[in-house]
Amino acid sequence: MNEFNRNAPSAETVFYRTYSRRKQDGTRENFSEAMTRTIDDLAAIGKYTKEEYDLVREQALSQHAFPSGRAFWVAGTDWSKKQENFSGYYNCTSTHIGDLEAFGLLVDLAMQGSGTGAVLEDNVVGQLPPVTTEITCISRVAPGAVPAGKRQEHTSAVHNLKTNATVLTVGDSRQGWRDAYQFLVDVAHTREPSKSVNLVLDFGNVRPAGEKLKGFGGTSNPVKLEEAFDKVIDLLNNAKGRRLTPVEACLLIDEAATAIVAGNIRRSAGMRQFSQSNLEAATAKLGLYSQDKEGNWRVDPKKEALRMANHTLCYHDKPCLEEVKGAVTNQFHSGEGAIQYVPEAIARANVDLLNTYSRKQTFLKAYADVSREAGETVLRAYATNDGLNLDEREFQHRMARYGLNPCGEIIGRDFHCNLAEVHLNTIDPDDHDAQESAFYAAGLQVAALLQHEFIHERYQYSREIDPIVGVSFTGLFDFLVHAGGYEWLKWMMGGRKGRRTGDLYEGMEESFLRRWREAAHRGVKSYCKKHGLRIPNRITTVQPAGTKSLLTGASSGWHPPKAQRFIRRITLGVSDPLVPTLLNKGFSVIPAQSARDDDGNLLDDIKDPRVQEVLVEIPTEVSWANIPGCDEFDLAYLPVEAQWGLYMNVQRFYTDHNTSATIELRENEIEALSELIHKSIEEGTGYISAALLARFDVDGGTFPRLPFEPIDKATYDKLVKIKEISGIDGKFLDILNEYDSESYHLESVNSCTSTVCVARAEADEREGKP
Repeated sequence: MNEFNRNAPSAETVFYRTYSRRKQDGTRENFSEAMTRTIDDLAAIGKYTKEEYDLVREQALSQHAFPSGRAFWVAGTDWSKKQENFSGYYNCTSTHIGDLEAFGLLVDLAMQGSGTGAVLEDNVVGQLPPVTTEITCISRVAPGAVPAGKRQEHTSAVHNLKTNATVLTVGDSRQGWRDAYQFLVDVAHTREPSKSVNLVLDFGNVRPAGEKLKGFGGTSNPVKLEEAFDKVIDLLNNAKGRRLTPVEACLLIDEAATAIVAGNIRRSAGMRQFSQSNLEAATAKLGLYSQDKEGNWRVDPKKEALRMANHTLCYHDKPCLEEVKGAVTNQFHSGEGAIQYVPEAIARANVDLLNTYSRKQTFLKAYADVSREAGETVLRAYATNDGLNLDEREFQHRMARYGLNPCGEIIGRDFHCNLAEVHLNTIDPDDHDAQESAFYAAGLQVAALLQHEFIHERYQYSREIDPIVGVSFTGLFDFLVHAGGYEWLKWMMGGRKGRRTGDLYEGMEESFLRRWREAAHRGVKSYCKKHGLRIPNRITTVQPAGTKSLLTGASSGWHPPKAQRFIRRITLGVSDPLVPTLLNKGFSVIPAQSARDDDGNLLDDIKDPRVQEVLVEIPTEVSWANIPGCDEFDLAYLPVEAQWGLYMNVQRFYTDHNTSATIELRENEIEALSELIHKSIEEGTGYISAALLARFDVDGGTFPRLPFEPIDKATYDKLVKIKEISGIDGKFLDILNEYDSESYHLESVNSCTSTVCVARAEADEREGKP
C-alpha cells in the first residue's frame, strides 16, 4: 500500500531523498517509521502526557499536522541530543551582526542545517571594531593530507617564532571549520595591530571529498573551503583601516555559506536585512549575472556568494508611493530589494503591550510619522501603565524585534524558530473538529522544543524573554477550492471583485482563519501553562512549505499552484540509488540544468559522464483539477489583486508573525501592486514584507527544465500512460533497497522516455485502453 496519497506523486522521491534515515540493518525508514521516530523524540523532549502524545502521533501519521522538516531529519539521533547541536533541530534563526562573535555563530548554525537571518543595518554593523591587521597567507596544506586515524577535530593556531608565521590548523569537525573562520575574523580585528600576520593555512586534517560525515549524515566535500578562506582574507584585507561595510559583512557570511553548501551540509537558506538608505546594499546584486557576445551567462566571482541569501531593505518610516513603485520595479527586474516595513514588525512582536487596536495604531503613528525614539516612548508608557518593570536590555530587545528568518515568516531578535505545519489539503472543509484537532496538535508540536536551553547566551536570553514558535499551514488554496468550489475560483480569477460575492467568500476565509488561529493558540498556551513555561506572544505564521508540501501534494503555503496540471522536476545526484528506482517505476529522468557541454549547451543523456545532477520529471494533477469548471482557468493569469487579497486576509485573520509571500506579476501590474502595498503601509493594515516575482512568460518564452512546467490534460494523461506502461510493479521502497545494497550501472536501467514506451502509450490511447 502506498504511504502517500494519489495527489502527491512526488512524495516518495522527496521523502526518501530528504527525510528517510538508515536503520540499523542498512535499509531505509518508511514514512511511518520516520514519523514515529520524530514524534517519539518530540514527546521525550517535551514531556508529553499520554493524551498529548496520542493526538500528536495520530495527526502526524495521518499527514494532517507535520513537525518541522529539520525535526523530521535529526529527531531521535544521538547527535540531536547534545546541547551544542540543539540548533540543528530548528528551521531558522536570526542574528544581529553587531559583534565579531556573530560571524562564527552563523557559520555554526548553517553547518547544523539551520537557515540564517542576519540584520546588517548600518547602525548594527557600525558597532563592529575597525579592521586593523592584514593577513598574508604564505603557504598551505591541502585537505586529506593527514590519515584518517591521526586527524585532529579541533582547530589550533600556533605562532612559530623562527619563521614569524602562525600555523592555522583547521580541525576536522563542524567546530573546527567554525573556529578557523572565527580566527580569521578575530585576528584581522585585533586591538594591538601589527602590519601583517603571516599565516600558514593547514587543511591537512580536513577529510577529503567523499568520506562519510559522522552524526549529522551525508558526505564530506571541502572543495570550496580553501577558496572561501581566501576570499574571506581578501575581504578583511580590503577593509584594513576602517570598519566593514554592511555588504562586506554580508559577503563574509555568505562566502562561508558557499563552502558549507558545497560541503553537502545543506542547501543555502539566508536572509540579509539592510538599511533603506544603503545604496550599495540596494544595488549589491546588480551585475551579478552578465552575458558575453555569444550569449553565454557568467557570474561575477566577487559577488557570487551573494546568491546564498535573500536581501531586503528595512524601512523605519513610511515610504512614499514613488519609493514603493521603485522597489516593486526593481524586484520585478532583479528579484531583490523588497521593502520590509519595520514598525509593523515591531508592533506585532510587542502584541502583549500593544494589545488593542488603539494602542497599536498609536505606536505605529509615533514610530513611523515621528521617529523611532517617539515609538520607544509610547512603548515604555504602555509597559509602565501595565505595571511591567522592564530592564533596559529587555526594552532594547523589544525595539529590535524585526529580524527575519530566511523566508520572512518569523519576526524577532536573535531567535531560533521551530515550525509545525497543518496540511489543509488532507482535511475535509466541512469537518471543523478535524481542522481544530490538527492545529491544536501542531501547537503541541512546536511548543515541545521550548524545553531546549541553548549554549549561546544571546539565544538563550531571547528564548527566556521572547519564546518563538510558529504554527503554519500549507494547501490553503486547494482547501478553499474544495470549500468554495468553482464559484470561489472564478471570483479569485476575476480579481476578488463584487461586493456581495466578496462579502460571502471573504467571510468564509475569515471564519476558517480565525478558527484555526484560535486552535493553534489553545495548543501552545495549554502546553506552556502545564509546564510552567513563558507563553509566546505570537504563535501563528505561514511558511513557504515547499518540500514538505510535496509529501501530500499541497499547494505551497497560501499560494496557488502553478497550474491544475504540471510536470514537477526534482533534483537528484546522478549516483543516487533513487535514480534507477525512479526509472524502474516509469518516471522520466533527464540531465539537470547544471549539465552542460563546453559551449554551455544542455546535455540530453544522463549516462554522459559530464552529468553530475539529474531531474526526475513527475506529471502532477492537483486534487481539484477535475471539479467541473475548474479546468477552464489559467492560473498563470491570476491577478495580483487576487493574490494580494488572499495574502492579506491570511495576514490579518490568522498570522501573528508574518506571512511568507511570493506574489507573481507582469510588468503591467507593477503600478496596481505598488498602490496596494503603499495603501496598507499608510493605513497600518498589516503589511510587513513580501517577495515579488516576474512571471516566467513575461518575455513570451520560458527557461528550459524549470521546476514546474504547466501542461494540459491531454499531455498529463499521456505522460501518466507512459509511466504506467514502462514502470514495473513492486513497492517503491523494496526497489530502492535493492539498489541501495547492490552495485548498478545506469546502462542496465531502461528509461521511460524510450521511443518504444511512447509508441505503446500512443497505441493504447488510440485503442481507448485505460
